[in-house]
Amino acid sequence: CGKKRLSALADWEFGGGADYCAACEGNCPDCPRHLNQPHTLEGWQVWDLVQRAGGQLRVGGGLSPQVLGFDMSAVLALGAALGIPALAIAELLPGVERAMVLALTKDTEDTESLDGY
Repeated sequence: CGKKRLSALADWEFGGGADYCAACEGNCPDCPRHLNQPHTLEGWQVWDLVQRAGGQLRVGGGLSPQVLGFDMSAVLALGAALGIPALAIAELLPGVERAMVLALTKDTEDTESLDGY
């Protein structure tokens, strides 16, 4: 409960959803940002944590850096400082992390495929 919604929201946000929404004049009723918003307090807390943790990423890949995921120690510490229950973070964050990495990796692969043209 909440994992699918947050994963879909992360896929939308990290996959360029904000750029897509820039063309809208107002709030679209079918916008994935609104359709997938959290329904629980814990969901909102974890989503807020994700927004705050943008600088707490693990990156690897040498010359072609890729986001590998969140630095979980840093994110858990940030969540604790914000008073977010560790159980909620442990339960909800992995799905968001997976969607974020897939969306960012897809964006990188799309860009690299265009480099040859």
